Amino acid sequence: MATTSTTGSTLLQPLSNAVQLPIDQVNFVVCQLFALLAAIWFRTYLRSSKTSSFIRHVVATLLGLYLALFCFGWYALHFLVQSGVSYCIMIIIGVENMHKYCFVFALGYLTVCQITRVYIFDYGQYSADFSGPMMIITQKITSLAYEIHDGMFRKDEELTPSQRGLAVRRMPSLLEYLSYNCNFMGILAGPLCSYKDYITFIEGRSYHMIQSGENGKEEIQCEKTEPSPNVAVIQKLLVCGLSLLFHLTISKTLPVEYNIDEHFQATASWPTKVTYLYVSLLAARPKYYFAWTLADAINNAAGFGFRGYDKNGAARWDLISNLRIQQIEMSTSFKMFLDNWNIQTALWLKRVCYERASFSPTIQTFILSAIWHGVYPGYYLTFLTGVLMTLAARAMRNNFRHYFIEPPQLKLFYDVVTWIVTQIAISYTVVPFVLLSIKPSFMFYSSWYYCLHIVGLLVLLFLPVKKTQRGKNTHENVQLSQSKKFDGRENSLGQNSFSTTNNVCNQNQEVASRHSSLKQ
Repeated sequence: MATTSTTGSTLLQPLSNAVQLPIDQVNFVVCQLFALLAAIWFRTYLRSSKTSSFIRHVVATLLGLYLALFCFGWYALHFLVQSGVSYCIMIIIGVENMHKYCFVFALGYLTVCQITRVYIFDYGQYSADFSGPMMIITQKITSLAYEIHDGMFRKDEELTPSQRGLAVRRMPSLLEYLSYNCNFMGILAGPLCSYKDYITFIEGRSYHMIQSGENGKEEIQCEKTEPSPNVAVIQKLLVCGLSLLFHLTISKTLPVEYNIDEHFQATASWPTKVTYLYVSLLAARPKYYFAWTLADAINNAAGFGFRGYDKNGAARWDLISNLRIQQIEMSTSFKMFLDNWNIQTALWLKRVCYERASFSPTIQTFILSAIWHGVYPGYYLTFLTGVLMTLAARAMRNNFRHYFIEPPQLKLFYDVVTWIVTQIAISYTVVPFVLLSIKPSFMFYSSWYYCLHIVGLLVLLFLPVKKTQRGKNTHENVQLSQSKKFDGRENSLGQNSFSTTNNVCNQNQEVASRHSSLKQ
């Protein structure tokens, strides 16, 4: 029988018993399916063209708080406390320093809640818990604080293009703030979105904007047609179904813990160990694919997540997508994997830490990521190993990749080798993240003789490492060049950070001109 331990509603306990899953997980999935239906209703009956922003904010917030209460019971009050105190800090401290105080408070409050949950209640239990939504709210609180600081205190010339595009020029109202943090579309599983994108969606400015003409004076009214998200939602729900099926049938037969089984370690050959390591970590990913893709589909169903149009005039609904499965599974570099896994969290780390760090940005970013994820020791082992692997992979790529660009056969050979190495290195790195505890994590690494740690250190010791230029001009050039790429392959973390509005206008005009030329 499934466990009955939950802080939320027990209304679905019979269903939990029937499917043999913990009640917390059943509550989470059912609430997300309810949120999907609510999103369709929200887009159909409360569309921005016939409903005021105030009503849309109120409904989105109340539905979100109801879902939180159903899933987590009185623990949902933590969401209001964290958001309320952070809003007071913003109002009282002022725009010059509020981002620092909000960052310390939000991350500190999250850490205290995680310590309480892990070491007092259910160490090692992977049930849906209240600290999960708090992680998303922490991202939103800190992101918005920095965006307000950028928009209301810093000068425009001090900002990068992405910071300038995300900067918030006025203090949000309490309702807007709560709606952004606790709306029903993202309260349970996110993903993170920028405040400007969210407000643009609520106010309905995503689809009808006025853009200056080529001479800078003429104004062009963009087409006021709202693209349908139905195709994107159906596609993402199909991915959810396949991911859930894979998780329920195959994932449980390939536990990561078997990598440290004494009999397996004593009898398995090295090719078998390497193969099982890769396959077991591959089987651990579908639950993330399910949760994040469903969350993306919910936002899209409500009409949120529209980025613009591609070169063929098809609507793109990936503004706040959190992963790209094909790029993840075919990654040929550590960077490519990280850029396509948990995309919005990577963007958050980049915006609030990496591009603002005065020294060792990579190390600081990995440390922040570990603190944000929680207090299990395995998280810190994974992210410390991740620093080493990232720096070593960067050194290898900078020193050798240019020898394998031509001819195509040599490039194919390089891609195959780097894919194998990347998948093994990723799997090796994240084992402690799954095992959680110190002892089993060190058991695994010792069974591998810390071989990839040693290789990484040797690479950094003996290969010249090019220092990354982080000056403003260089960073701006990188951002501008990357913002032009539509396909997203090996793109930078900042590529998803721009608002939809100008993109919509440009692409609508492009499609319109294409249609007019066809008529002629």
